[in-house]
Amino acid sequence: MPAKTYVIGVGMTKFEKPGSREWDYPDMARESGTKALEDAGISYDKVEQAYVGYVYGESTCGQRAVYELGLTGIPVINVNNNCSTGSTALYLARQAVRSGVAECALALGFEKMQRGSLQSTFEDRENPMQKHVLALNEKREMALPLAPWMFGAAGVEHMEKYGTTPDHFAKIGEKNPRHSANNPYAQFQDVYTLDEIKGSKVIYDKLPLTKLQCSPTSDGSGAAVIASERFVEEHGLGDRAIEIVGQAMVTDMRSTFENNSAATLVGYDMSKEAARKVYDQAGISADDIQVIELHDCFSANELLTYEALGLCAEGEGGKLVDNNDTTYGGRWVVNPSGGLISKGHPLGATGLAQCAELTWQLRGTANARQVDGAKVALQHNIGLGGAAVVTAYRPANR
Repeated sequence: MPAKTYVIGVGMTKFEKPGSREWDYPDMARESGTKALEDAGISYDKVEQAYVGYVYGESTCGQRAVYELGLTGIPVINVNNNCSTGSTALYLARQAVRSGVAECALALGFEKMQRGSLQSTFEDRENPMQKHVLALNEKREMALPLAPWMFGAAGVEHMEKYGTTPDHFAKIGEKNPRHSANNPYAQFQDVYTLDEIKGSKVIYDKLPLTKLQCSPTSDGSGAAVIASERFVEEHGLGDRAIEIVGQAMVTDMRSTFENNSAATLVGYDMSKEAARKVYDQAGISADDIQVIELHDCFSANELLTYEALGLCAEGEGGKLVDNNDTTYGGRWVVNPSGGLISKGHPLGATGLAQCAELTWQLRGTANARQVDGAKVALQHNIGLGGAAVVTAYRPANR
């Protein structure tokens, strides 16, 4: 039987607008990694493997990053899985511990990004998203930038099929900055009215998807220390450890391209299948969860993900918004950190920042963001191209 695995320490930097702070990725990694180790109460020499995620950087940036924490000769694996890079590093670190290869592993992610929309780095070879883009272009006329077009097109499809309105998406854009106002790590702490969300610059006009409904590019880092049950017991960490009770990664399936749907092309089926696997592993359902960090790269994707995670039936995401079911006082608190839209989205760090937020929530140490009665937490992180990672957490002592 696979071993139990625990998050024993988390840390992150404040997420920053690219270029607004004088630092480089080793500085980011030193800050987040040191915080995670201090939170765990261990030294770096206890770490047996490190998985380091980033999208924009030269090969072996992972080594350079963790060398800020120590030079112990451990295996360091560089990870790149688009926007789900951070949670992929977490997945691999947990897998190493769960299989018994390591008693303690570090997952760390960072990004030093350029301002503006995401751009391709290599122009002399096929883009890994080409098949997805060409398939979507057959359904919805292509627009630039590509990412808001793809997710915005999925939102338009949802409106046409289910009667969802632009206000449903805009209300999500209003909710997440309201949450991040209480998050000192967030890139933004500004609160906006619904009219301000709707009145901001239009990025994709068919929805319309406005700037304040889009995640920004960001600089920053996050880290998590993963350990075995034996390690937790030997170091007396049971009161602070958070068990990973379910985790799954799903990549594109035939349905991505065969379902004739914009939603599946931006990961709906990957997310749905990953959530199903996690619920089965953990023996829980959506009704057992109190707090969720999910991948709101755009407001449209948050609404789609409500349905993919089983918070409601397909087509009923708008009802959750209307009923205030996904904020404080509702059935779940979704993205108490402010989500990608307002906390920021440094690709390699996002999944680990989600892990940190949920760890704090389950420990009861999230301060003004604390969700009352948080006992079970769910994390969702997705990268086009594609990979969806879903993780469920509960306190070790429960």
